[in-house]
Amino acid sequence: QSPPTKGAAAAPQATPAAVPAPAPPAAPARTRPPCNNPDALGIGRTVEIDTTGGPGFGFEHFKELDFLRDKEVVLTFDDGPWPVNTPSVLKTLAEECTTGIFFPIGKHSTYYPEILKQVYAAGHAIGSHTWSHAALVNKKLSEDQRKEEIEKGFSAVKWALGGKAPAPFFRFPALQHPPEMVTYLGTRNIGIFSCDLDSFDFKAKNAQAVIDVTFKKLDKLGKGIILMHDFHKHTAEALPEMLRRLKAGGHKVVAMRAKSPVQSLPQYDEQLAKVAKLPTVSQRPVSSVVT
Repeated sequence: QSPPTKGAAAAPQATPAAVPAPAPPAAPARTRPPCNNPDALGIGRTVEIDTTGGPGFGFEHFKELDFLRDKEVVLTFDDGPWPVNTPSVLKTLAEECTTGIFFPIGKHSTYYPEILKQVYAAGHAIGSHTWSHAALVNKKLSEDQRKEEIEKGFSAVKWALGGKAPAPFFRFPALQHPPEMVTYLGTRNIGIFSCDLDSFDFKAKNAQAVIDVTFKKLDKLGKGIILMHDFHKHTAEALPEMLRRLKAGGHKVVAMRAKSPVQSLPQYDEQLAKVAKLPTVSQRPVSSVVT
């Protein structure tokens, strides 16, 4: 992933569709595994998000919805699911009885549906991060191609979860927000996630660098949505110490849950079902076959 564009103007507030879609069904209640660690970081509180109109979260781009209290954080993870690293992140979160939001790439979800099912079974929120991690600000992509990246990503996650619809939570690759796609997500009632602080773990040389960058920013801001990647080895290695430091510093993790699941579009669900029937033949990377 490339670093987010700094100093860019905030994307305009998304607007609802002219003709509102019928209200989707409420998200089914999900239970988290019991916590066996009395000294765990845990979860400070849970907030329910109504994504009607495509609200944006994270001061990097959106400043309207400041709901976090001092010393509250939201843990977010992009680019999974991925062997070894995602299961390691899940193990650490489970040991501290806490939670995050995962923004998987659609293709990765078709490579490793069993890992994404583990994320779901552990009770974490799951959104989407496009089908192929394409930069949606790329002028070479048509509007239809950009919409396909968004919609096919959600359909891929749904397929990987065995038909269970993910949350209507979306994060743009490299935090690059084309205004037209922000507006489109608003018409689809999909919430948009930027961040308050970026761990820059994709640039880190080791786990300590991830920890140092994150806490330098957190000490300055006091709270925020933290951007990490369960795709990266250094992040998985850094997470145990990061959670210990969060607890020692008096920080609380906030769980964000969607009021309703995403309403994926049938044409992309059907397209994905055809593409994903035999991912082992043409889709999987060498790293998923030979380890």
